[in-house]
Amino acid sequence: MQSGHRNLTQQLVHELGKDILQGKYKVGDKLPSEADLCAQYDISRTATREAVKMLTAKGLISSRPRQGIKVLDSKHWNLFDVEVLNWILIGKPDLYMLRHFLQLRLSIEPEAAYLAAQYAKDSDIESIKNALARMKSAEDGYDDTLEADIEFHTSILGASNNPFFIQLKNFIQIALQVNLRFTNRFKAITIDEYQAHADIFDNIANRNPQAAHDASLKTQKITVGLVNDAIAEMEEK
Repeated sequence: MQSGHRNLTQQLVHELGKDILQGKYKVGDKLPSEADLCAQYDISRTATREAVKMLTAKGLISSRPRQGIKVLDSKHWNLFDVEVLNWILIGKPDLYMLRHFLQLRLSIEPEAAYLAAQYAKDSDIESIKNALARMKSAEDGYDDTLEADIEFHTSILGASNNPFFIQLKNFIQIALQVNLRFTNRFKAITIDEYQAHADIFDNIANRNPQAAHDASLKTQKITVGLVNDAIAEMEEK
């Protein structure tokens, strides 16, 4: 009974979270009351109340007496919550959301590369090397482009041996998948893209922190620049 009860709560959390991120409920909109949610989803008041509490903890909604349940602005959302990140991915991420992701990657990944060049263990270097080999295979059309790219970047986070950076793995994975929505990432990795990643690896493997940082920063700035250009072009229309 208890396991089933938790399952119903989680299902409701998922459905409402997905509806918010897909735009069914917009910022400032009121969600149905707890009583209406009970009837709509055919679950108990207790399960509904727990679901509302969980969504409140994630920063998606506020629930107050006589004010009802309201959708909050995205600045309140817990954007490092795995479920929220996944809802963003299946929702309607736009170029502005992609730019937000990339701006944060710009401050995270070059520093992670810097730390990796200092603190990576031999096994960490090997993991990055294997990921780079997958990217080479993807360049030749023999591996999955996105999976290889994700493995490379998350391997560097792990090689930093900083627990805070390591726990950003889910964020980086989702950011790269959102990037897929607006680029040709289904296509094979280009020679230039592969070489840019190879430069990052070489500098980490050669224990050159500043060069590793700069090589990572260069690739991130190029991507941000492309998105900024796309946004400027869209706003001119």
